[in-house]
Amino acid sequence: MTFLKKQTIMYLLTEVIMEKEEKQELLRTLKFTLFSVSAGVIQILSYTLMVEVFHWDNEHKLTWLSNLISLILSVIWNFTFNRKFTFKSAANVPIAMLKVAAFYAVFSPVSALCTEFLSGKGWNEYLIEAIFMVLNLVLEYFYQRFFVFKGSIDTAEKHREEPQEESTEQEESSEQTDAEKTVETDSEDK
Repeated sequence: MTFLKKQTIMYLLTEVIMEKEEKQELLRTLKFTLFSVSAGVIQILSYTLMVEVFHWDNEHKLTWLSNLISLILSVIWNFTFNRKFTFKSAANVPIAMLKVAAFYAVFSPVSALCTEFLSGKGWNEYLIEAIFMVLNLVLEYFYQRFFVFKGSIDTAEKHREEPQEESTEQEESSEQTDAEKTVETDSEDK
């Protein structure tokens, strides 16, 4: 093959691989967005419950608490589904959750303080909540994608395959052990 043909083939292969990776990343982003929207629904419903039913609102100076509790519920939901279905990570769950907790150790107080400040200025509680939900979606995606699950994306599938291989090896070793026992029993009989 000529040099030009080899270069063309390499270019085409690279393009196919990049196109596949781009589609996979687009699908990952779409999944994250959809799970985040579902987490947002949980956040809005829990926030609405606290503001409208429990009256944890501007009037009672408890908007920050409604924001915080609804955010925590949303985070647990979002983390669980995105780890399993979006990033398909087999990473250590407690460590990954601690990393997410570190994000929220910064994000939560900042959003709570800003919520309290803006609601004190007369801003609508729901507008404030919507702004922080959008901010949360964008920041959390990049944080999880490039920090929490970096290096462990799509490892859950590989991790599931390994135990099957191990069980096959264990079965083979137990078969060998049974065969060895048979040999030992035959030699003892003689």
